[in-house]
Amino acid sequence: MHLTPSLARRTVALAATVTTAALSLAACGGAGGDSSAGHGGHGGNAGSITASAPASAAASASAEQQRHNAADVDFAQGMVPHHRQAVEMAGLAPERAESAEVKELAEQIKKAQDPEISTLSGWLTSWGETVPAAGAADHSTHGGADGMMSAEDMERLEQASGTAFDTAFMELMIEHHEGAVAMAEAEQTDGVHAPAKKMAADIIRSQSAEIARMKRLLGTD
Repeated sequence: MHLTPSLARRTVALAATVTTAALSLAACGGAGGDSSAGHGGHGGNAGSITASAPASAAASASAEQQRHNAADVDFAQGMVPHHRQAVEMAGLAPERAESAEVKELAEQIKKAQDPEISTLSGWLTSWGETVPAAGAADHSTHGGADGMMSAEDMERLEQASGTAFDTAFMELMIEHHEGAVAMAEAEQTDGVHAPAKKMAADIIRSQSAEIARMKRLLGTD
């Protein structure tokens, strides 16, 4: 069959229109695919943000753990030698004390305060502060301050034994504990380092109970 010239022109035009429409649809499909990939990309970015969130939270928590002020430093630097002296006093009890209760109390004091010395020293190191050196400075230069025993007090305790030791140990340790409680109360009021404030609360609770126990044993409560 032969087409007239006008019909042939219309057929060619229609074919061109169909081809153009098909190409447009293909382009839209491609754009849709790209858009989908783009959303996938956004999803990937959201995943990265989500993945980084725990790291950011951990960093914030770490920074909060390191937050401290001058009161926290004073508490740690004061409590390290204070605890060392209490542990030294407690170390005399096994061979010198007569009362089983005094020996038990001394062991309780040593068990509680030895680990705290390590914790306090660790805080000071992490803050870039000086950890008090161990030795005679733990008592010879601090007698009377915050309940610290003088060198003479320590010598008197070292030379006592039996019931005389029991009495001297408890009298001196009551004074020593009262100093620690006062230091801990200052930390509770002025400090900002959460772990240090928690330790201060523990010291107030445990050492107040030990003071009451020693006063009861001495008959002075």
